[in-house]
Amino acid sequence: MSNYKKTDQLDWVSGKVKGFHGKKLIDMGNGSLKMVKVDAFATYPVHLHPKKTEYIYVLKGNPKITIGDEVHAGEKGDFFILPISVKHSIENPFDTVCQLLVGAIQK
Repeated sequence: MSNYKKTDQLDWVSGKVKGFHGKKLIDMGNGSLKMVKVDAFATYPVHLHPKKTEYIYVLKGNPKITIGDEVHAGEKGDFFILPISVKHSIENPFDTVCQLLVGAIQK
């Protein structure tokens, strides 16, 4: 594992969901962190994780983050916690790209 990464030199890798691209920063047995680019008007559908808590830090843009029944209008600098087994989704309802740090901690 490298202790230093120049993120601007890492390639964006397309994810499973159209419009979502990632740069893996760290991936360990108990957790991970990646930089995620969300294209304009892209939506990651409602889902949940039975064995991990995820978190999101907004670097750029205004994502709509749904956690359970709560809908949040995110902006730069906001931090979200997506608890184990709670349904959540990420949407970029605007015509500009969002950039996020998305991490996970295993149960």
